[in-house]
Amino acid sequence: MPGFAPPVADERTALTAYLAHQRRALRVTAHGLTEEQARTAASASELSIGGLIKHAARCETFWTDLILQQRRGPQRTADESDADEFRLAPHESLADVLAAYAEAAERTDAVIAGIADLGQAVPVPRGLPWFPEEVGEWSVRWVLLHLIEETARHGGHADVIRESIDGATLYPLLAAAEAWPDPWFEPWAPASPGVGRQQAPVD
Repeated sequence: MPGFAPPVADERTALTAYLAHQRRALRVTAHGLTEEQARTAASASELSIGGLIKHAARCETFWTDLILQQRRGPQRTADESDADEFRLAPHESLADVLAAYAEAAERTDAVIAGIADLGQAVPVPRGLPWFPEEVGEWSVRWVLLHLIEETARHGGHADVIRESIDGATLYPLLAAAEAWPDPWFEPWAPASPGVGRQQAPVD
């Protein structure tokens, strides 16, 4: 049953496999959602599943740019809200942000595959209060661990939101989205014919 990260034999494979596993868990929280549900803030916070996936895509893009010492677009300032990064704009769809997330993940994986030494230095951005002034650089290894941490935290947010929307939980969603053979529980299915028909792809 593919509910775990695959076996790993070395550090690089472990880091990339666990990042892929956490991405998969976040993406599957969108399985079967309508556009309205993807925008729904169903918990005590203002977070939505569509917004979390949008943020995860932007997060990977930012950190991959940092590894490459590139910058695409303006950097958020210290007094600027990041609220829009966590919500779908009127012109954005769940399929859009899932596609952007897949593209960001593919780029991250390609960049990491091209780096021989995970100890390679990644300079810490300056002038922003959420980055430590006393640290001059991270490593690519550190960035991968941070991406695993970030993705797992937001995957947990998305789990709570999804269960609040329709009661769906991770393993039944994975079993349904990936057509697991002979699962030991009932795979997720829409509660009624009108729920979940506008399904967004999670592969």
